[in-house]
Amino acid sequence: MTAPAPGADGPSARPRTAQHYSVAPLPPSPEGYVAPGMPGAPMAGYEPAEPAEPAPGTTPRRRTALAVALALLAMLLGGLAYGSAPLRAADSLGWLAIAPAGLVALPLGRLGGQGRLLPPLGALLAVGALFLGQLLEHLRRVHTDGPGPDGLLHDAATAWRADLRPLDAAFYAIALIGGFLLTRRAANRS
Repeated sequence: MTAPAPGADGPSARPRTAQHYSVAPLPPSPEGYVAPGMPGAPMAGYEPAEPAEPAPGTTPRRRTALAVALALLAMLLGGLAYGSAPLRAADSLGWLAIAPAGLVALPLGRLGGQGRLLPPLGALLAVGALFLGQLLEHLRRVHTDGPGPDGLLHDAATAWRADLRPLDAAFYAIALIGGFLLTRRAANRS
């Protein structure tokens, strides 16, 4: 038995069933619209509508100088935090090389936008934060042991060079790649 056509005997009490199409139905189009390239489309004098100008204040303003200044400050703060960790935790601290990279990348990406030079700058500043942190750690060690005749900074740099291990190269690579990628990701999300 088949259902009667709608409206033949009045409204049906049964729920409407899904209609099956062999081809998807066309989306509704505005009245009088003819797609370009179809018969009836205007050939001469056809100019597409200009995109609407965004309202003032809705487009994000890029503040590159402020972004670089804040990234430098983040590099100093990241290096200070990295180097101020307790001396007994210094061996396990290397894996936190991504933290200064994130601190540097946030202002560069968010405020600076998608500038071409900002991701490499973020990578260099992240490596700089890691270097400052390690140098500060060695400054603290030399200061507690007592500086030599060459001075505190020279002794700390010599101790840093003597303490470099192959694993430190991995930490610097983590900071370098993390700074680059996190800056790009932060710029794409703003």
